[in-house]
Amino acid sequence: MDIYAAVEGSTAAIGYGLAAIGPGIGVGLVFAAYIQSTARQPESSRMTLPYVWIGFAVIEALALLGIAFGFIWAGDI
Repeated sequence: MDIYAAVEGSTAAIGYGLAAIGPGIGVGLVFAAYIQSTARQPESSRMTLPYVWIGFAVIEALALLGIAFGFIWAGDI
């Protein structure tokens, strides 16, 4: 049986790239919702800003977990 192509290196980079898609979309949705709510009611911007940062921190924690698991379970093909 002939081998036509070989994959060299770690699949962790591919895994983290796929894991970063979700948090990237999530951060965009959180800030889009904040901008839209501020445009509708500008007086509530000070009250909703802490929730934006909490949401941002939780979403970024998912991205950090993705890169950590990528290093932990770094597999070679």
